[in-house]
Amino acid sequence: MLRRDFCRFALLAGGWASLHQVPRLSAANEAGDAALRRSAEEALRRAVTFFDQEVSIEGGYVWAYAEDLTLREGEGKATPQTAWVQPPGTPSVGMALLQAYHLTKAPLCLQAATRTAHALVKGQLVSGGWDYRIEFAPQARSRYRYRKPPTGGEKAANSSTLDDDNTQSALRFLMMYDRETGMKDEVVHEAVTYGLDALLAVQRPNGGWPQRFVAPPDPKEYPDVPASYPDDWPRQWPNRPYGDCYTINDNTQADALATVLLAWRIYGDEKYLVSARRAGEFLLKAQMPDPQPAWAQQYDAHMQPCWARKFEPPAITGLESQGVMRALITLFHETGEKRFLEPIPRAIEYLRRSLLPDGRLARFYELKTNQPIYFTRDYRLTTSDADMPTHYAFKVGNELDAIQRAYEEALRSGPRPRLGRLPTAPRLSASLAAQARRVIEQLDERGRWVESGRLKTAPADARVTRIITTRTFIQNLRILANYLAASS
Repeated sequence: MLRRDFCRFALLAGGWASLHQVPRLSAANEAGDAALRRSAEEALRRAVTFFDQEVSIEGGYVWAYAEDLTLREGEGKATPQTAWVQPPGTPSVGMALLQAYHLTKAPLCLQAATRTAHALVKGQLVSGGWDYRIEFAPQARSRYRYRKPPTGGEKAANSSTLDDDNTQSALRFLMMYDRETGMKDEVVHEAVTYGLDALLAVQRPNGGWPQRFVAPPDPKEYPDVPASYPDDWPRQWPNRPYGDCYTINDNTQADALATVLLAWRIYGDEKYLVSARRAGEFLLKAQMPDPQPAWAQQYDAHMQPCWARKFEPPAITGLESQGVMRALITLFHETGEKRFLEPIPRAIEYLRRSLLPDGRLARFYELKTNQPIYFTRDYRLTTSDADMPTHYAFKVGNELDAIQRAYEEALRSGPRPRLGRLPTAPRLSASLAAQARRVIEQLDERGRWVESGRLKTAPADARVTRIITTRTFIQNLRILANYLAASS
């Protein structure tokens, strides 16, 4: 499951003597100093050039690389000819490049973003979306049914995933690129249209999306009914596929909703707004009835909570319910329809009653009884938190006060659309200048931000202790672009 916390940065020493390198800057330099601006421009140029020309595979990226680029990984192991779609992979880097171009008008940022957009086009499946990875080596490509150029046969992998913002993030970046370039890149524009058509086609009669899809559903198999409690549910994991389930975990529905809303903002076609309303209606229907008026992680075709992985039981969820409420507030702001706020007070009241003694929420509450439930390290269901696995959050943060404030502010202010806004230059400040100095000083002579870390998929004898990550590149590129825009 994707985690979004940024890594800590390690200061690099030495290697600043070249005439082509950025000079070290004193903290006494004032914000907006001409020398700092020149250094920031040069740092941006070298960092983007290195990432585009030496790190990427045809414009595609994974998550992390050994310092010498001999090893690389996304959520799993990657070859030198593999790109990763799942954030912070290829679409995330592309979006950072695109935003940097919008703020600075540096041509090389758009050139790099263009290569990234075309890398994603090469990874689009016939089903319309994307898998977690894109393979560029011919033999590996043959295992997938890519659209352009066509690869694989009828039995090749063709399952698009909405898990972890994969297909959605690819489409959002490509849409933003399409708008930035005036929709003149016909290859990208066609891929966006194809992908959005597929996303709308696989939306179920009740407005929800499956976690994975290959083709549009048979409507008769997915009745449009509200969520309900099963008479009983298995206490042991049934070990069956769950890609067909309505998945709220990992923001699957919220990310798809944001994608069709952005399509409406960019292209103005009402069909995308209709899709967004239907998605919101699904979230309304997915709210469980009393005594637990919140949401489950996933639902079966009959809208009853169901198992996913062996540590994700049919249950009411303290984490994903908070995400649903935030999505509904966003939908109100974008559509102006107050009905999408209606479920929030009941859900907040219920979740406040369900707080653990330490003020957090359980990830899972047993259906009907509301007893917090956990797992042991060998994945047996239990009501004890004494022996939980450490790879998954079975207790989660309580953001109910913030959600309550956002809800009340929405009622006071009325709708305030935000999606699709282009980045604007921030105010120039000493703090922003200090951030720019820091990332300039951390950039080495090759244009790399190298930091301490390891690759989880590296062989035990590889001893990788220094890595390059897309997270750090994205954050530092944004700092440089913001500073250059603010100081211009």
